[in-house]
Amino acid sequence: MEQVILKDMGQISYQPAWDLQQQLLAEVIDIKLKNRRSEGDKLAHKHYFLYCEHPHVYTLGRSGSMGNLLLTETGLEERGIEFHKINRGGDITYHGPGQLVGYPILDMDYFFTDIKRFISYIEEAVILTLAEYDLESGRIEGASGVWLFEPDRKICAIGIHLSRWVTMHGFAFNIQTNLQYFDYIIPCGITDKAVTSLEKELGRKVSLDEVKEKLSRHFCELFGFEFIE
Repeated sequence: MEQVILKDMGQISYQPAWDLQQQLLAEVIDIKLKNRRSEGDKLAHKHYFLYCEHPHVYTLGRSGSMGNLLLTETGLEERGIEFHKINRGGDITYHGPGQLVGYPILDMDYFFTDIKRFISYIEEAVILTLAEYDLESGRIEGASGVWLFEPDRKICAIGIHLSRWVTMHGFAFNIQTNLQYFDYIIPCGITDKAVTSLEKELGRKVSLDEVKEKLSRHFCELFGFEFIE
């Protein structure tokens, strides 16, 4: 069974979390390339999984449009919101306190080299977690993430980057999230669907640690790995 190093970073600003992701990605890729070149003993390969929350920040993916950010630079400053253009797929999204963010940095050569299946497993872990709260959720064709229906509302956004079959970036699961911050963007460039959170759907407080425990269990079951610290 593959072992994945779990790092819970708590609340951390976006830039240092991004820097750490890139550092760990480079480490995993470096090990992979050295092992491919080596004819002798191999280095121990590594996988990482980062949990965190971010202060208020908008991130824009490679295929995103600046037109989906509805605030000026002054408006961002007045509200204390950071903005970053980044190298994941997808459009614009929001991260903030009360949102559970996960960054899997996995060498997919040790699991499966199928990006659609990888995204599907992330979605499934969230879907199974929501089912433990008696919430039925699912997917929408052509729109990654996890949704609740009638009306359609997104509860978890997904955006990833892949380099030499090593993943980075990941998912943002709205738990206690202040949804007002989604009003200042067109989330994921989608104009006809809403955004929600677990607390809004349940009408009660929910612990991030409780959700994290359930979600981690489903990730381990789906991918067939175990977390180590």
